[in-house]
Amino acid sequence: MSQERTETTEPHLSETARIARDLIRFDTSNRGNGDANPEADAAAYVAAYLAELGLEPTTIESEPGRASVVARVSGREPGLPALVLHGHLDVVPADPVNWSVDPFAGEIRDGMLWGRGAVDMKDMDAMILTAIAELLRAGERPRRDVIVAFFADEENGGIFGSHHLVDHHPELFAGAGTAISEVGGYSVDIAGTRAYLIQTGEKSLDWIRLRARGTAAHGSRVWRDNAVTRLAEAVAALGRHEWPVALCDTTRELVDAIAEIFGEDPHEIDPEQLVLSTGAGGGFIHASLRTTTNPTVLQAGYKHNVIPDTAEALVDVRTLPANQAGILDEVQRIVGEDIEIEALHSDIGLEVPFGGELVDAMTASLRKHDPEARVLPYLLSGGTDNKALSKLGITGYGFAPLRLPADLDFPGMFHGVDERVPLDALDFGHRVLVDLLRDY
Repeated sequence: MSQERTETTEPHLSETARIARDLIRFDTSNRGNGDANPEADAAAYVAAYLAELGLEPTTIESEPGRASVVARVSGREPGLPALVLHGHLDVVPADPVNWSVDPFAGEIRDGMLWGRGAVDMKDMDAMILTAIAELLRAGERPRRDVIVAFFADEENGGIFGSHHLVDHHPELFAGAGTAISEVGGYSVDIAGTRAYLIQTGEKSLDWIRLRARGTAAHGSRVWRDNAVTRLAEAVAALGRHEWPVALCDTTRELVDAIAEIFGEDPHEIDPEQLVLSTGAGGGFIHASLRTTTNPTVLQAGYKHNVIPDTAEALVDVRTLPANQAGILDEVQRIVGEDIEIEALHSDIGLEVPFGGELVDAMTASLRKHDPEARVLPYLLSGGTDNKALSKLGITGYGFAPLRLPADLDFPGMFHGVDERVPLDALDFGHRVLVDLLRDY
């Protein structure tokens, strides 16, 4: 979808909200495995905005239309390690039949911006752009060099986006030491306490295919060598497997902090039950406590009366950063030796300290705008483009700061239906990012 940048017909919207709305209107749905609506038009919009600020954006296409944009903003203290401030331009698909609004219309309703990408993560893309704009238009500079990056293909593991740029254009990130991206910095209500979760780690990723083989036959036969039945048994066994709770440094620190808020002894209470008692906040935290192996796609057969000789399933495997080695051997044990396992895509887990200059700066910028903020670390059950940047030695955090209503199930809208973000939360995040860039 091609779109010209036009003035809003809703003058009450802030610039951050207008940009987020405009970006939502680019349908950059990514179905995976290279099947995507190209990000080129959204990338052109971003590049034009950066150029208007006097920057020199670089646009790189890994494949036709699969465009990423990178620009460097000079800081007041260029001798400091640079900060990478990054987002992604693609989104997961959305079926409009299930939505209350057109998922790509960028509709404003009930004080919120609705649409695919409002949460993941065209909201943060807009906050990045306007935070940089506010500084430059005022004749200011961030404290250190800031490399702003808008990647393609994050929803497919960054193969055509962040990994491509890191592997083929590492010079774009020269001098960078830290990075900030999505899925962190959001507020959650924990027993009446507003807490902001800074993402200090990500689970490991393994996307695999299970394949069962049998013998083709007529659908009316009595047939024991049925690939579909064999696959169904394996999928059910893996999907229902109860992986044990296992805490890493990040989740232990988080569980201890939640227990303190509830007035509980963390050594006397079950971590999983404690996390589930946080309500909507548990949507961010729960899956960080254990390995997950979720079947997501089934493929078999071609005719009602033909027993196929193969059946396949896709499974999304996420492990704690230290537990990735050997996971496929354990999956094999669960599904049985007669099921073939094909590894399709793998990426590392990350865990970084909840401390240091950047964490202190993020915490200070939050508390400047929300003095009652309680700031906690957490481990992301999914993944971000920080995985790719880590190959360059860049330490990544998740910090897309939003002050949210206590009753809003924000975690449930990631890849969900009726994705939306409060307009005032966008403006809050913009202000927090501006102060972070001034001071860090």
